Amino acid sequence: MALLKLEGVTKRFGGLVANSNVSFKVEEGEILGLIGPNGAGKSTLFEQITGFYPPTTGRILFRDRDLVGLRPDQVNWLGIGRTFQKVRPFLGMTVIENVMVAAMQHERDPQKARREAAGFLEIVELADKAGADARALSIGERKRLEMARAMATRPRLLLLDEMTGGVDQRTIPMLLQLIARLRSEQGLTLVVIEHNMRVIMSVSDRIVALHLGEVIADGPPSEVVKERRVIEAYLGDAFVVPTVGDGTGFTGGTGR
Repeated sequence: MALLKLEGVTKRFGGLVANSNVSFKVEEGEILGLIGPNGAGKSTLFEQITGFYPPTTGRILFRDRDLVGLRPDQVNWLGIGRTFQKVRPFLGMTVIENVMVAAMQHERDPQKARREAAGFLEIVELADKAGADARALSIGERKRLEMARAMATRPRLLLLDEMTGGVDQRTIPMLLQLIARLRSEQGLTLVVIEHNMRVIMSVSDRIVALHLGEVIADGPPSEVVKERRVIEAYLGDAFVVPTVGDGTGFTGGTGR
């Protein structure tokens, strides 16, 4: 049984079709990359999986339970966490307090929630910033804070929306290693939206490509990047397939 299964998911906003008959599965323990040009419907798909938007038609199954009609907090309680493309920490609160807010969904004792939050900050390498005001963090640090908050809700499936967007290039290898550790050490299944093809090729077991709301490819990264429809819609003919042999996989070209 797949951990997550989308069956014919379509989302319309009036005359605009954001997703059209999207179907794919995410297996337990997998890292799935989700790519496509701006406006392809990637983030809209995340919004539907997590209950912010209901699909117009179709089903979204998590552990064989239909999520359609559930609120975001109910979806999160079932075991789906997410980060957002635009990071919005709770300003005026410390870094550890930001994570405590999420941890207290499952742990009502403030002291235990603080200890849990401290553990997640260790995982994302922000323990030294625990007492700092969240507004003082860099973009890269805020991205990692988002990951810690999402993990504090105890997900089995974690959706990451452009974790490297706006991040200093020098910190990207550390983020790649962190994503890999979330699976190997925390046992998470991940779906990752990412425009940086060096990143997505490095971390993904499989890639689903979207264009104009439709799935145009689904398969191993090395095969998807050679698909003519993916090249025409997203990568461009000048795309160079990244190499992945340096330990981080962070070499090669990017999509457009």
